Amino acid sequence: MKKAKDIINPNNLSKIVIALAAVAVVLAVLVVVLFHTPGTISGLGNRNECKNVVMVTSGDTLSKLLIEQGLTHNDVDAIARVLKSDASITTLRANNDRIEFVRDDNDAPVSKIVIIPSPWRQVELTCGDGGNWESKTVDIERDVRVVYKSGEILDGDSFYLAGMRAGIPAGILADVYDLLAFEMDFERDVRAGQKFSVLYEENFSSGQKIDNGRVLAVQFQALRGDVKMYRFRKSDGTSGYYDEDGNGAIKSLKRTPINNAKITSSFSGRRKHPVLGFTRAHKGVDFRASTGTPIPAAGAGRVVARGYNRGHGNFIKLRHNGSYETLYAHMSRFAKGVVVGTAVRQGQTVGYVGSTGLSTGPHLHYEIIKNGKHVNPMTVKLPAISNLDSANKKKFLEYRKTLDAAMERLGNNPNLYIQL
Repeated sequence: MKKAKDIINPNNLSKIVIALAAVAVVLAVLVVVLFHTPGTISGLGNRNECKNVVMVTSGDTLSKLLIEQGLTHNDVDAIARVLKSDASITTLRANNDRIEFVRDDNDAPVSKIVIIPSPWRQVELTCGDGGNWESKTVDIERDVRVVYKSGEILDGDSFYLAGMRAGIPAGILADVYDLLAFEMDFERDVRAGQKFSVLYEENFSSGQKIDNGRVLAVQFQALRGDVKMYRFRKSDGTSGYYDEDGNGAIKSLKRTPINNAKITSSFSGRRKHPVLGFTRAHKGVDFRASTGTPIPAAGAGRVVARGYNRGHGNFIKLRHNGSYETLYAHMSRFAKGVVVGTAVRQGQTVGYVGSTGLSTGPHLHYEIIKNGKHVNPMTVKLPAISNLDSANKKKFLEYRKTLDAAMERLGNNPNLYIQL
């Protein structure tokens, strides 16, 4: 080994400098060869590729945007046809859709067009050697994070206010409300001290939250006992909500068709009629709502009656199965296309709140008829749509343990999230 004083000798230093310079030259030549010889290194792509991103604004059309990028009218027609046939895109949405135009370099024609109609889907258009435009749809994978929120009803609270205070997004609250409305009367069943919790999804892309996903589990300390609902996907690919034992949690009818509507008159065998002045049975429940409020069907069924009479004013009656019917009265008008014989889905608007017939103000009069007899919508036991078979129930019970464990863990660590 050479000593330090030999290495720093001027003659030796000169030799070392010359040797290092030679090595540097060789390395430089190798770099040039590697980065400029076609096909030597794969995956580098075109380093000069240019991308121009355009956000669709009001007044923009596909034709206008394509022409501005230098495409011909023939290209515009071909692209429009491909988008319609292959991607079901016929129009662009202002302030929503985004388009990327890709060129090999600044002066090259457009070689690729990417239309992004949602954060989870994009349509890629490329032009082949024959000038034919082709498209393919690419689904963008979601980064799904499961979060947990819990809260408590305080004096003077509504469920909505308590949920917002707990940090539950408004859209998730609306979904939870729809689920619990099958079991609860939010006008009468909500009391101070009741606790609730929600397990739901948040969808992220590139580290940014895009939107909320599905409600996975709900728990509420209701007056009639704890209500628990879990979302579960069956072996046939369909999903539903089930109680902790695997019984269908979604009932065939809703007790309260209009969300957040206040009850102004309850079901009663003897009630003094506000217009006629004498006592008679009130065979339904009245919900206060402003004129024009949409009235959703309480369950899937078929319209068996639609018309006008002195008492009900404009009314619609739905038959849901061999045992149940519902009636909606005092409508200001009927929903378009909903006539006798029309099949309606649960939640579909059948009419709009009004004050027709014997009524003192705008409201919905709602009736449930079971086996031909009027029953109290707030107390009648409603049948579940479907329960799980033995094979699915076994899988559900195992999955429910996973959701319960997730809620327990996140309940102790509210700032965390999990991925199922």
